[in-house]
Amino acid sequence: MFIFPIIIVLSAVLYVYYKVAIVKSEDRLTQAYFNGKSRLCLGSLVFFFGINQYIFYQTRISLFIGIVFVLLGAFLLYDAFKEVKHYRKEWKRLNA
Repeated sequence: MFIFPIIIVLSAVLYVYYKVAIVKSEDRLTQAYFNGKSRLCLGSLVFFFGINQYIFYQTRISLFIGIVFVLLGAFLLYDAFKEVKHYRKEWKRLNA
């Protein structure tokens, strides 16, 4: 399955893109919004890496490592999604 490596690479590229966008921005609200988006990309990277880890190796140890990565990625995704949702409302309200 080649879809997971594509998602992993795309998440890594978007993570770096948003981290660079944070440095370029002067506005604190925009920085917080882009930081939430970068954390969302990092969470998806870790989540899909955990899935890919088990699919690629299919051993017991990769299952345990994959479960840890999937749980950590799911937590990061949930937390970052709440953060992005909050800052998106504020950003749209001020930049309308």
